[in-house]
Amino acid sequence: MTAATPQRRPIGVTAKVIAILEAFTGMPPGDGGLTLTEICRRAGLPLATGHRLVGELTAGGFLERSADGAYRIGLRLWRIATRTPVAAGLRELALPHMEDLYAATQENVQLAVLREGRALYIERLRGPRSVPIVTRVGAELPLHATGVGKVLLAFADPARQEEIIAAGLPAHTAHTITDPDRLRTELAEVRRQGYALTREEMTLGSCSVAAPVRDGRCRVIAAISLVARSGATDPRRLAPTVLTAARALSRDIATAWPDIP
Repeated sequence: MTAATPQRRPIGVTAKVIAILEAFTGMPPGDGGLTLTEICRRAGLPLATGHRLVGELTAGGFLERSADGAYRIGLRLWRIATRTPVAAGLRELALPHMEDLYAATQENVQLAVLREGRALYIERLRGPRSVPIVTRVGAELPLHATGVGKVLLAFADPARQEEIIAAGLPAHTAHTITDPDRLRTELAEVRRQGYALTREEMTLGSCSVAAPVRDGRCRVIAAISLVARSGATDPRRLAPTVLTAARALSRDIATAWPDIP
């Protein structure tokens, strides 16, 4: 007798929706979005199935469709994400310190966490005097080209760190570090001095300094940074101010969440 061919388990609707949302992972800020065909290709779905589900997600506000027909992550999805206890609590604790940083410097102030090999920006403050930058709340940027990203990568698990480096270090400007050994040397320096610097590595005309935010067990759970105009200031001179804010926030986190797992 011939062995029966095992039946393939059908993919559920939930898995298809997750695949659609995952299609947007890693997209650069300011990107024009994805067409329906691109979403289906990335999600591995037939066009008819993708068309129906994308339509339902758009109607619900989880995706947004622009005038040119491209789709982007919708505000409703972001609002739900920011209500998670950790994200909401971290933003609430960080805002007073971020506001103090902005008041003292009038520069861009950013807060980011590590998410799937990228820096996810969960809060940002800027004003009319701040240098224009590509980041926005909800944006995901590469770790090797940003100040917060270098901090998060430097203090990540060594195996995870190597996995991210092995995935590639694309150049975003002529100043982006793309050599793995050079990046490893810089990450070691970040761990030694306690903060990270960038100089026009993500965006021409801007520099940054970032410091780690720790929980009560001294684990790095986020990074806070200042982004300033290149040439107008030496980012090293801003490091003590950023370090002070990061340490104060870390103390607040240890007090507010003493039993965080």
